[in-house]
Amino acid sequence: MDVILKQDVERLGAKNDIVTVKTGYARNYLIPKGFAVAATESARKVVAETIRQQSHKAEKALEDAKALAEKMNGLTVKIGAKAGESGKIFGSVNNIQLAEALAAAGYVVDRKNIDLGSDAIRDLGSYSAKVQLHKGVTAEVNFEVVAE
Repeated sequence: MDVILKQDVERLGAKNDIVTVKTGYARNYLIPKGFAVAATESARKVVAETIRQQSHKAEKALEDAKALAEKMNGLTVKIGAKAGESGKIFGSVNNIQLAEALAAAGYVVDRKNIDLGSDAIRDLGSYSAKVQLHKGVTAEVNFEVVAE
């Protein structure tokens, strides 16, 4: 039996995929739980239209991310931190502080999409980070940790 998945199902498929499963699995589990609907001709047309609209939106989001990446590449922001006389800061600079500094500069980025690298930043100085803007689109942002 062919069904159209309404959400991602582990080891079966992703949302809007048309998959073939055994009739009992579809009627007793997937359809009652709301994971799938029967793949009738009208349901197939609806899914095809939905996929077409989503691909258009995805292309626009990709273009916007590429334009933002061009603006952000080479951008330098300053992050203030309390530091001792030797140049060591109290604590460390993390992606939350960088996200706040980027937001202050006019670039709203989710902190989870910022990669500072493997080392903790505990000294004053200049550093760089990678910002994931979209799947396959990253920007390199420079930031400077200065004493407050």
